[in-house]
Amino acid sequence: MAARGGAAGKRFSASRREAAAGGREREVDPRRTSTLDLDRLIHERLRLGIVSALAANERLTFNDLKRLLDTTDGNLSVHARKLEDAEYITCAKTFEGRMPRTEYRLTAAGRRALEKYIAHMESIIRAMKG
Repeated sequence: MAARGGAAGKRFSASRREAAAGGREREVDPRRTSTLDLDRLIHERLRLGIVSALAANERLTFNDLKRLLDTTDGNLSVHARKLEDAEYITCAKTFEGRMPRTEYRLTAAGRRALEKYIAHMESIIRAMKG
């Protein structure tokens, strides 16, 4: 199957820029910003909670996150894995005695993605107020 719009796997955000004549890019009017352009990976409630909690803390254990987000083991595992696969968070597994300990940290890429997500949400709010 042919890749759309050029190289496979590349994503371009229409909220920040759009192609102009001659292949140049220009800033997009924030009034045209839509929620469709949000980072879908972070926009999901539990994943946003994980990334936000890790942005406020250097590291958190699986149990810390589970308690903070009031979720189940399975739900947290699935969403944390998606963030890990995107390299937004890292996961380190160790043992304390015989008990497993899973610890998460936010990566630089994860912090940038969260900052971009927040800026995008702020621009949507400004556009709605304007």
